Formats: sequence, C-alpha cells, structure tokens
Amino acid sequence: MKKYAKELVILLLQALLFYAYPAYAFRIDPMGAVFLMLFATLVLSLVLGVCSRSSVKWGFPALCALLFLPTVPIYYNSSALVHALWYPVVSAVGLGCGSGLAALVRLLRKKA
Repeated sequence: MKKYAKELVILLLQALLFYAYPAYAFRIDPMGAVFLMLFATLVLSLVLGVCSRSSVKWGFPALCALLFLPTVPIYYNSSALVHALWYPVVSAVGLGCGSGLAALVRLLRKKA
C-alpha cells in the first residue's frame, strides 16, 4: 500500500475534485467549473506523471472516467456524459507529458 501512496493521494484529490467541488462551484458559473475541473485533471495527471515511476499510473485515465460517471446523476443531467470521454483524454495527455518530462530530467541528470 505504501508503494502506491503517491498514486492514491492523487486519485483521492481527483475524487474530491469530482464530488466536492461541483457542490459549491455551480452556484457561481457552471461552464467555468467544468473547464476548471478539466484543467485540474490535467494538472493532477501531470503531477502523477512526474512523481510516479510505477506502471500503475497508466490506469489513471480510465479511473478518471469511472470516477466521473457516478457524478452525472448527482450534479448534472445526461448531456454531461460526453465529459466522461474528455477526462481520460485530458488525463492521458497530462500523464504522457509528465512522464516525458520526468524521463527528460532523468536523462539530463544522467549525462551531467
């Protein structure tokens, strides 16, 4: 369990983003909240890509989609199901960029 502590913390933050944030944010601006959640997913997956060397991290995009699906009947209407496709895409992009950045830093440190 301690081996995957970083991954679990980031997954917990993602779950908090999906379940706690909309309860307060939609009173202000619904579309702004959706874009902020997409951006936060990108940042969380980027952090996961940088800090995790485990192969388990590549399941994170699928978990993002699965975490989002139960929020549709809670906070949204059925038209929000299309966002379940955006979250894994955004997460995979962030994860790939973060992993590439971490590999580049390791390569540069190795050469120096």
